[in-house]
Amino acid sequence: MAKGKAVVVGGLGMIGRNIIQALEAEGGWEIVGLSRRPANFETGATFISVDLLDNAQAQEKLAGLTDVTHIFYAGLSGGVEAENVEGNLALVVNSVGVIEPISPTLERVILVQGGKYYGVHLGPHKTPSKETDPRHLPPNFYYNQQDFITALHEGKSWHYTMLRPEAVVGFAEGIPLNTASLVAVYASICKELDVPLNYPGPEAAFTAFNKFIDARLLGRCAAWAAQNPACAGEAFNVTNVSGMRWCNLWPLFTEYFGCRLGVLVPMKLADFMADKGPVWDEIARKHQLKPMDFSDLGDWGFADWNFGRTWDTILEDTKRLQYGFTEAIDTEQNFIEIFDEMRAARVIPAG
Repeated sequence: MAKGKAVVVGGLGMIGRNIIQALEAEGGWEIVGLSRRPANFETGATFISVDLLDNAQAQEKLAGLTDVTHIFYAGLSGGVEAENVEGNLALVVNSVGVIEPISPTLERVILVQGGKYYGVHLGPHKTPSKETDPRHLPPNFYYNQQDFITALHEGKSWHYTMLRPEAVVGFAEGIPLNTASLVAVYASICKELDVPLNYPGPEAAFTAFNKFIDARLLGRCAAWAAQNPACAGEAFNVTNVSGMRWCNLWPLFTEYFGCRLGVLVPMKLADFMADKGPVWDEIARKHQLKPMDFSDLGDWGFADWNFGRTWDTILEDTKRLQYGFTEAIDTEQNFIEIFDEMRAARVIPAG
């Protein structure tokens, strides 16, 4: 029996790709991915190439989506900054806002948000963060997106659910906002240059407590939330449940990539990686890796923020566990499995 027709906005991104794969693993879904580029992974989903910042183009390209039952929103416009309201709101308006009026079969919209909802980007904040916590002083594009969906839903029969993950650990080619790729590329370059794998942040960041999220687990959670009637109108934090500190992961990374264990050397990777493209090209040549632009392998400004965050970030998962999505994964296992996947795809050296 068919489960429905799902549209995944941002289908090539880290989150969108894993939502598509979770739906395909379940079976019974007709899946349409929205992205600017064609699919770059094996999938049975149909992709529509569309620039969702262009309303006229969106109206034209999405006009045939008149029988959609579920929309999974996992898009991102430009950078991850919470202040980037205009572009990120436009993506929702020109996807959900275009499909909803022409698709009377719509049942559920899943809006993927993130830890910035709680102000994790601003500095020390209330931990553990819970779904009932109040908003911080805007701007924050998550608030604008949610308010748009809430207003669109008024008086309608369909429902919406918000998912709030933290930093995502997963694999998707060409996605530079990728924690696993940042670690893997940095470590591979250190090994190539025969320098220790130093932690590039302050001691407080090295020992801070965080809870990350496996992209595969997040994809399955989105599929679950879309089909669970009790999730209508609810928000759920989603992490691995397992917590982590970089100080505990660093020896693991050192061993996996065959590096020498370093020390704390606070530095800006955005500066130190600026001239490392040729080094990566040599690594790719020696190990017969897939040809990729160095800029697609990691956003080093994002890395500096990840490795420089000196405060705890703890999203409380209790609510989604109580509602029935009980999956968890050890964060060390999460990183190793993603590194293995990247090696198998010949994106990073095999050893």
